[in-house]
Amino acid sequence: MTPVQSRRVAPFALILSACLIVGCGDGSKTPKTEAGAEAGATEFERGPHNGRLLRDGDFSLEITLYEEGPEPLFRLYPYLKNKPLDPRQVQVAIALTRLGPKVDRFTFTPEADYLASPAVVFEPHSFDVSITATRDGARSAWTYQSYEGRTVIKADAARAGGVKTERAGAALLGETLPISGRVEITPEGQSEVFARYPGRVVALNASLGQRVKRGQVLARVESSESLQTYSITAPISGVILTKTVNVGTMAGTDPMLTIGDPTRLHAEFFLYPKDAERVRVGQRVEVVSQAGAHRATGVIEAILPTADPISQTLVAHVELPFQGGVWRPGLGVQGVVQVGQGDVPLAVRTKALQPFREFTVVYAKVGETYEVRMLTLGRSTSATAPSSFARTSKSPARAMTTRERADHA
Repeated sequence: MTPVQSRRVAPFALILSACLIVGCGDGSKTPKTEAGAEAGATEFERGPHNGRLLRDGDFSLEITLYEEGPEPLFRLYPYLKNKPLDPRQVQVAIALTRLGPKVDRFTFTPEADYLASPAVVFEPHSFDVSITATRDGARSAWTYQSYEGRTVIKADAARAGGVKTERAGAALLGETLPISGRVEITPEGQSEVFARYPGRVVALNASLGQRVKRGQVLARVESSESLQTYSITAPISGVILTKTVNVGTMAGTDPMLTIGDPTRLHAEFFLYPKDAERVRVGQRVEVVSQAGAHRATGVIEAILPTADPISQTLVAHVELPFQGGVWRPGLGVQGVVQVGQGDVPLAVRTKALQPFREFTVVYAKVGETYEVRMLTLGRSTSATAPSSFARTSKSPARAMTTRERADHA
């Protein structure tokens, strides 16, 4: 999941599947004129400041969003017979009904040649707009729809398209670190076979890859000192990994055979100095095969104290289950180690994140209607982690351009 923060995020359920949503466009409905009739598909009359121009007889009002400051604010320009009107002669109120529903209300005071409100117009700029204006006792009223990032998906279509939802809320954020390594037989799962006394190998019942049992006779050696023949048995059960002798070979102080138990495995992960400072014994690790077909979970059971002088890496050991032989010694593996965790107030799954214009968003669901919610993302974990989150930060979302805001005002 991805804990995230958007400005004024309501506790809506969030889209977890990208299908049907990425291609929904801006979902805008045809804007209505002040008389309530349908205008052009996406067009409306614009005023001198590139905002939406609303008319009622000789009186008109231009709606714009001003964004040269840190937050978008309404600026309204009144006109009489298409000429600027003193804003002190006009009283205006705006109500924005958002999906939910939630209503944001704005009152205005005159400044220079426009009317201004201190209230911020939060993203998304998607709402039903209701405006009332009073001038010399005459009242004008307009309503229109200004939608963006909104679409309707019927329940049957959502199920068929694999669209799933989940409620956003508090979560435990796990911070993870990717690591790589290889599978090896544990030191306890290996044993070298030596001749007790130097001598000639007179019999050998061992071949590479052969499975043997503990106590099984593997070879007979004739001692060079006593000329007596003695048996050499397997110290552990396992598979013969190496063989350095044959019949007639002289056995000395070097190992004759190496036996490994393929059920006793661990992953050896290589830790670079910047990562080694964050990795500790006991931390949880998810191990994934190179092809991604096999997974296992374990904990770091040991970190070797010395680093490789060439690669400058330390080695961390993670015990692996046998799992029917899917893990083979020498094969590479990838790992994700959980190096920290903490509570966050609001989270969504990472795969729910979608691009929308210059924003990162999720989609809120109300009934069969879905609409974008702009997010401010902070720390996030790897998408391969079992529970992947991104923590919220308090930095503001990036603002739209003046033209974009005018289009959606």
